[in-house]
Amino acid sequence: MKTREQKSALQTAIKAAESVGEVMRKNLRLPKRINSAHRHDIKLELDVRCQKLIERTLRAAYPKIAVLGEEGTLGDILTEQRWVVDPIDGTVNFTYGIPHACVSIALQKRVSTAKTDAHPDAPFQTILGVVYDPFTNELFTAIRGSAAKLNGRPIAVTERTRLDEAIVSMGFAKTAASLDQMLPEFNELIHKVRKVRIMGAAALAMVYVAAGRFDAYVESGVRLWDIAAGGLILECAGGEFWNEPIGTDHTYRIIANNGKIRQKLQLLLK
Repeated sequence: MKTREQKSALQTAIKAAESVGEVMRKNLRLPKRINSAHRHDIKLELDVRCQKLIERTLRAAYPKIAVLGEEGTLGDILTEQRWVVDPIDGTVNFTYGIPHACVSIALQKRVSTAKTDAHPDAPFQTILGVVYDPFTNELFTAIRGSAAKLNGRPIAVTERTRLDEAIVSMGFAKTAASLDQMLPEFNELIHKVRKVRIMGAAALAMVYVAAGRFDAYVESGVRLWDIAAGGLILECAGGEFWNEPIGTDHTYRIIANNGKIRQKLQLLLK
């Protein structure tokens, strides 16, 4: 995509995100229909409905671009371009009426055709991202190669280099394996940083790093649709989106940070 096309695609993604945001605002305090519930996760009927709403908006403008989403796929997600969508990131918060959840939409393009790529996501690069918090009316956006913005104004990461001055957010995925890994890391971090925050929405945690509210965000077991848009926004804000795939099902461990404390965190977290 050329710059003009990217801006047009960004506007389409914003339109889709804002339409879902309106649905989220209207339903925050209402009873939700639960499709499935596990010990650490909830799937709502509204998750599916919101992804369908996003798909209709995106496909109306770009009928040939596939959609890879938390609630399923549409089209061939291994072709030249694909949308990566989380219709409601922070579903448990949203289900309980906690106004800390968002819509995350990224557009990725294939940058490699090598058959030796070790991971199915490896050939793809995010070229634009939108994270929308309908409860604060905060719209985070980025196009690769340009500044990250919050409601149209440029944002930047912090300059902190000391862990004892840093606020680090953590995420706890729903699987037992990820919890087993993250709990010891929590115990390490809480004694070494200024504060640890556990907010429950990965995409928002990442853009909070991008906006200088947090210094880092750490999670193991997070999915691509949670981090694709936020990762680009963070990079365009001057930060570092360190990520490592776990298996082949779009699952990652990440250290999203201001670009100055990742190595210290890695030494601490081993």
